[in-house]
Amino acid sequence: MKKILLCFLLSTSLYSQSEYPQDYFREPLDITLVLSGTFAELRSNHFHSGLDIKTQRKTGLKVYTAAMGYISRIKVSHYGYGKALYITHPNGYTTVYGHLKKFSPKIEAYIKDCQYEKESYEVEMFPNNTELLVDTNEIIAYSGNTGGSGGPHLHFEIRDNAERPINPMLFGINIKDSKKPFISSVYAYPKDKNSFINGKNKRIPLRLIPKKNGDYKVEKITAYGNIGFGVVSYDKQDLAPNNNGVSNISSYLNGNKVFEMDFKRFSFSETKHLNRYVDFELWKTKKTRSQKLFVEENNPLSMYKNVVDDGYIKVEDSTSSVYRVDIKDFKGNTSELEIPIIGKAKVLEIEVDSSATEKRLIKNQETTTLKERNTQVTFYPNTVYDDILVDFKVSGDTIHLHKDVVPLQKNFVINYDIGNYKDVDKSKLFIARLYGYYKKPSYVNTKRKGDTLTARSKTLGLYTLASDTEAPKIKPINFTNKKWLSKYRYLKVKISDDLSGISKYRATVNGKWILMEYDYKTNTLIHDFNDAVVTDTENNLKIIVTDNVGNSSTFEATFFRK
Repeated sequence: MKKILLCFLLSTSLYSQSEYPQDYFREPLDITLVLSGTFAELRSNHFHSGLDIKTQRKTGLKVYTAAMGYISRIKVSHYGYGKALYITHPNGYTTVYGHLKKFSPKIEAYIKDCQYEKESYEVEMFPNNTELLVDTNEIIAYSGNTGGSGGPHLHFEIRDNAERPINPMLFGINIKDSKKPFISSVYAYPKDKNSFINGKNKRIPLRLIPKKNGDYKVEKITAYGNIGFGVVSYDKQDLAPNNNGVSNISSYLNGNKVFEMDFKRFSFSETKHLNRYVDFELWKTKKTRSQKLFVEENNPLSMYKNVVDDGYIKVEDSTSSVYRVDIKDFKGNTSELEIPIIGKAKVLEIEVDSSATEKRLIKNQETTTLKERNTQVTFYPNTVYDDILVDFKVSGDTIHLHKDVVPLQKNFVINYDIGNYKDVDKSKLFIARLYGYYKKPSYVNTKRKGDTLTARSKTLGLYTLASDTEAPKIKPINFTNKKWLSKYRYLKVKISDDLSGISKYRATVNGKWILMEYDYKTNTLIHDFNDAVVTDTENNLKIIVTDNVGNSSTFEATFFRK
């Protein structure tokens, strides 16, 4: 391992002759790689920062370090990447492995020492460059389904020394793909009130016509003024049926490039602007993401390339032109879309908004505060992308704050004055967002100072005060009181809370803290007796579970082990 240390002293410019080193990183699994998610594909509120590699619908596959280096970060959390490892390599890049089931023995021992020291399942550690050295082809973990995973898979990333994720396929990670991307929908967008498509001053769906060669066209449209287009497109690899993200989208007007979106690399600070890149209203109302081939104000995405006039095209009266879109996957398979355009002038028709709800102006560059009754909602500068009009009214304790169809850059702040509530009830109150058809309350992280409750959110919609007076439930799964558990490896307990949700839990045996892993997807706490902290024959188990407003439940039982 001395060789590894020496490599870390070398200049990170070793591979400067190539933008991305080839044949340096090996594949992290020893099976044929099949993807359930591609780099930078569109997710809720972010671009996907790596490859999601299928693990044959099971957990426990061996995960190998992609190259020699040292473990620079270990994070264990209930959500997000779950159990995750970060390895820094001599060439300056970092590889990331997420949703792991467990770590290799030396890493597992290291992190469990930290968990028991901190008395917390959730930990984040940053070992120095000599503590946990790893070699190429070393087994570092086993694949799993921890954190915010929707099923067993390995999340794999490569980041540069500025912590920017880069498509791992640029480093030679190979995925079999001979299929062209496909297009499911096309839309045309007027830029302003003086722009029209097929006589309309609003977003227009265009009739998509597949060609025999796998390309596409739409019916000829009429237009006038400055307009843009959007596409709903996906890619499929050879060995997987699922829809994945594409690698590049370029558009041309009469053969001249006017726009390009290159999904090669991005920074985490900009990923939230995905909601500005897609048609957010369409996503929220129709669950389809139209990728807008034009750049609206206050969208700083670095993946835009070769953009002319913000990607809009100007259509004049009595003209004929052709707009073309090329959509590529990483292997270069390309689908073309052709949109013929005839210029036709249109007189502006004023439409009157018949909405009866009072509208309030939220300005991009100013602080705006909306007040009514016992509520206050504050939008600070740069919360919205544009100056917008929103619906706002308060009914009882429910705030009607527009609809969740407007993308926001950062949180707005909700304040409730609860001075009119009885003191005995105040501690059980929290701010909730009402969602779904039945308007179920969902806990929003709520802080209390005196008689003021405060919460932050990036989602417009309905908010209300809710009260949680019921304590969490605790139920043993694989044992009963006074049972012998000598042949058991695991101790399993189910916990749940019907309203505000689980905030924290603590488990002890004979007064000594024990590690219990929490899987929120199954509401299960699990202790591994191999931790060797339970050593007595007679053991008194005590578990305390607290919800987000402070209601607590205590479960106690006795079990025996030899």
